[in-house]
Amino acid sequence: MAVGAEFRSPDPWAVLDRLPRLLLAEYPSPLLPFRQLGLELGKLDLWCKRDDLIGFGLGGNKVRGLEFLTADAMAQNADTLVTGAGPQSNHVRATAAAAAHCGLGCTAVFWGDPPERTEGNYRLTTMFGAERVFTGDPDRASVDRGIEAARAALRREGRRPYSIPRGGASALGVLGHVLAARELHEQCIRLGIAPEAVVMATGSGGTHAGWLLGTRLLRAPWRVESYTVSREEDAAREQVARLAGEAATLLGLDWRFEPSEIRVHGGFIGEGYGLPSREAAAAIRLVARTEGILLDPTYTGKAMAGFLSHRRRGLAPYRTVTFLHTGGEPAFFVGDGEWLRPF
Repeated sequence: MAVGAEFRSPDPWAVLDRLPRLLLAEYPSPLLPFRQLGLELGKLDLWCKRDDLIGFGLGGNKVRGLEFLTADAMAQNADTLVTGAGPQSNHVRATAAAAAHCGLGCTAVFWGDPPERTEGNYRLTTMFGAERVFTGDPDRASVDRGIEAARAALRREGRRPYSIPRGGASALGVLGHVLAARELHEQCIRLGIAPEAVVMATGSGGTHAGWLLGTRLLRAPWRVESYTVSREEDAAREQVARLAGEAATLLGLDWRFEPSEIRVHGGFIGEGYGLPSREAAAAIRLVARTEGILLDPTYTGKAMAGFLSHRRRGLAPYRTVTFLHTGGEPAFFVGDGEWLRPF
């Protein structure tokens, strides 16, 4: 629960709207019904917020945070964006596209070793002109050290790097997802719908943090629920709480978020982050065959698998739900697709 819930002056929405932002796409992203899937789930009024259709860099909600981060980089006269994650990262692909669009360099730091094939998001990151660096260490945390090392090396070369954490998970990046919550709120008013829950995947935590903060700012009636696709639930809650509090501070709010009250569900990561699971494959097939919409195996497929499981077990007894499609379809086209074969 947030502490200090009274707004300071000026209004935090006014503060947010005045922050430097490089508009990369047109908004709002569509809010569309999932009628066939909703019927299959017991006459659920199911809607999908289509951030996968954000029209920049092959889409995905990572673009939202990058609009604030690239504006800040340019205000600091940076000439290179430095970030990192795994080779199939949506965030890295979007960052490389934003850098190209702004005439900036981009250094992408990846954990592990170079992949055998250049495909999916990694192919796009390459095409957008990013310099690629591999840590040689399979530990995802090696990227954090790699970003700092790359930043230091660029400075020694006389460059002006601007570093962005894994997944864009920073207080400034969170604000892009606060705007997404406001977008949904306005769309729901126009359409006359009242979702009881907004469901999403959470990895680095920035998306959930932004929606949590935006929901509190709006006093919206829905719950924000996520299914973790990387870290364990407790660690994810801690990360979301920290990021939401830091983003609130940027808006002049003395708010604190308690991890224990943040709704993050586990049990659907499968064998690991970025590795397709049987449950995700089944969820992807179901959405494709009922709605003609493609989810991805890293984020939305696993989040939908979690929601489907909870719904069928009576653990998500909502009447109206919005599912956030955060994008990531390029990762679908990696490998031979054997993981999609029904078992």
